[in-house]
Amino acid sequence: MAWFADPDTPDAWLVVASGGGAVDPDWYQNLMAHPDRAALEMHGQEAAPVAPAELTGPDRDGAWQRIVTAMPRLAKYQSNSDRQYPVIRLSAR
Repeated sequence: MAWFADPDTPDAWLVVASGGGAVDPDWYQNLMAHPDRAALEMHGQEAAPVAPAELTGPDRDGAWQRIVTAMPRLAKYQSNSDRQYPVIRLSAR
């Protein structure tokens, strides 16, 4: 899974729930159903608890622009989907 730095929030990461375009991926549904159990494990590090928050409105718009600047193909995938990809901020707890 790709993650993106979040310059608006220290100790936070952004992820996109693209799921191949058609449906929300299972990991996203599980994450949002059980946010109290969320943890982030980076390569070579122990899992650390995080608080997930789905971004909306201007927060999502700004984050989305930074994400597609870093990974333009996500904009192409989004343009082929009928649903708006969720953007989730994972903040360290």
